[in-house]
Amino acid sequence: MKINHLFRLFVSGALLCAALPAYAESSPANLDSLTEIASLIRWSGVFMSLIVVFIAWLMLKFTQNLVDSIGNQFAQRRMLAQKLQSFFQFFVYMTAGISVFMLSFRVDDRVLTLIGGTLAVSIGFAMKDLAASFIAGLTVMIDRPFQVGDRVTFEGHYGDIVTIGLRSVRMQTLTDDIITIPNSKFLSDVVISGNYGALDMQVVIPFYVALDQDLTLASDIIREAAASSRYIHLPKPIVVLVKQDISDSYFAIKLTLKAYVLDIKYEKLFETDITLRVMQEFKKQSICPPTIIQSTKISR
Repeated sequence: MKINHLFRLFVSGALLCAALPAYAESSPANLDSLTEIASLIRWSGVFMSLIVVFIAWLMLKFTQNLVDSIGNQFAQRRMLAQKLQSFFQFFVYMTAGISVFMLSFRVDDRVLTLIGGTLAVSIGFAMKDLAASFIAGLTVMIDRPFQVGDRVTFEGHYGDIVTIGLRSVRMQTLTDDIITIPNSKFLSDVVISGNYGALDMQVVIPFYVALDQDLTLASDIIREAAASSRYIHLPKPIVVLVKQDISDSYFAIKLTLKAYVLDIKYEKLFETDITLRVMQEFKKQSICPPTIIQSTKISR
């Protein structure tokens, strides 16, 4: 297998060498371009460039092992060591790249022109998204679809807005995750704000009971549990809505509580407090949940 592969490489190289004179005769301009590009390369510095790359690789490998060792022995220092490692890696990459370029190429006006054009195109592409996010950030700050401290829902994520920057918005979820969202996303997607600058926020809690239960008593229990909660914002109304809920597995009466929590940070505590006390009172008053309908299939 290896001999066959080497034979193919040899034949391909021979055909390429045979085709070069014909290509040179048919396309002298292309040959002149290749010769001009080759004249810019400093062949004596290519070997030194390989040594620089190898040294950079050794330094990065040593740094990675050092950071892993520090993280294993001193857990509280792990995050600091990883941050320092990131800065060191960036420094090594930049130093090695500049050194390889200076060693491998003859820097003159042509090379500087080529580098300037390449950098201009690269920076233009990189700045396109940044400029779009910058303009979107200004739009968000002027239009104000939400504010810092608002509890919002965006693309399935639910949490508090902690920072509004010119490039991105940071959201802290209820599981204490930080989500970074580019500002340009908010120009086309729907954002739901639960409190919109206010400290209080409406919380919706559903309850289900059987069809033959005392709905008036159940509504009073839910309303009393909400009114007596330590997290309730009493100046706002407490509403209990009643409707039939029919599904494939049960028939039930759905009682929906709509009440306001005094501070958005107590939302889940408010919901838990009311749910526990309503369930306990339902049990005392013998208010039963809906019965699950189990369908049986008779096989023949």
